[in-house]
Amino acid sequence: MPILTLEHVTKRFGRQMVLNDLNLIVPEGRIFGFLGENGAGKTTTMKLILGLLRADQGVIKVNGEPVTFGQTTTNRLIGYLPDVPAFYDYMRPQEYLQLCGEISGLSKDCLNQRSTELLTHVGLANTHQKIGGFSRGMKQRLGIAQALLNEPRLLICDEPTSALDPVGRLEILDILQQLKGQTTVFFSTHVLADVERICDEIAILHAGKIALTGQIDDLKAKHATHHLRVKFATTAELNQFISLGWSDFQTDLVSFSVTLTAPDILKLEMTVMQALATQQLTPISLERTAPTLEQLFMEVVQ
Repeated sequence: MPILTLEHVTKRFGRQMVLNDLNLIVPEGRIFGFLGENGAGKTTTMKLILGLLRADQGVIKVNGEPVTFGQTTTNRLIGYLPDVPAFYDYMRPQEYLQLCGEISGLSKDCLNQRSTELLTHVGLANTHQKIGGFSRGMKQRLGIAQALLNEPRLLICDEPTSALDPVGRLEILDILQQLKGQTTVFFSTHVLADVERICDEIAILHAGKIALTGQIDDLKAKHATHHLRVKFATTAELNQFISLGWSDFQTDLVSFSVTLTAPDILKLEMTVMQALATQQLTPISLERTAPTLEQLFMEVVQ
């Protein structure tokens, strides 16, 4: 059974259609990237899943249970990290988790054990300063600990690495990756490098609908365009090669290279090698460039 399904979900704000017949299935146990441009409706979708907004149409289910606006019983299965988590700045990490656990109804023994385990997991076990003095990255890590306190089946993270420096981003991504097999991680982002680093599957939200969804490697193989980079020793050789009239290419005059694009990479390679032999050109290198998630994303949203 999927941990999360959205069926024909529609949401408007006034005359603006934000989500238009949105359909999505998130398998259990995956790290699932929810992609889209800024303003695509990712946060709105998450608030609908959490029952914080009312859908105009459609059905949302968490572990087979329907989500009902204002009656958030399904949230007992969910941990949530907003893009900018808020805390009581005068508290320390252990105190904050104790408060959250008491509100959630955890027993004292269970709460003490979970708090210690989670603070260790996110690297805050030896941090005793007040939260008001935390960096953005430390607050994100504490937010993850809080979201995992009730051992959720589904962890929802809204832009968890936004505004973090490179070190902070890697720390958060490593923490999320370590959760694989323990819970399903569903996180929204527009940082494609983060998705390629840790995700099993993705969905790309565009124009209020899921434009593409599936496992990353499969999507790259099926949809992305292939590239072939040919590098020469001189500008003269580069210009001679370009003069042959390639249909889709980009040149780099600094490195004396040209990048060719075609859907059939094997056919392109054969054509290039025949052209090189005919022109008696010997390149320094002939390199196939693997499709990237960025290329795939741009093909979908443009």
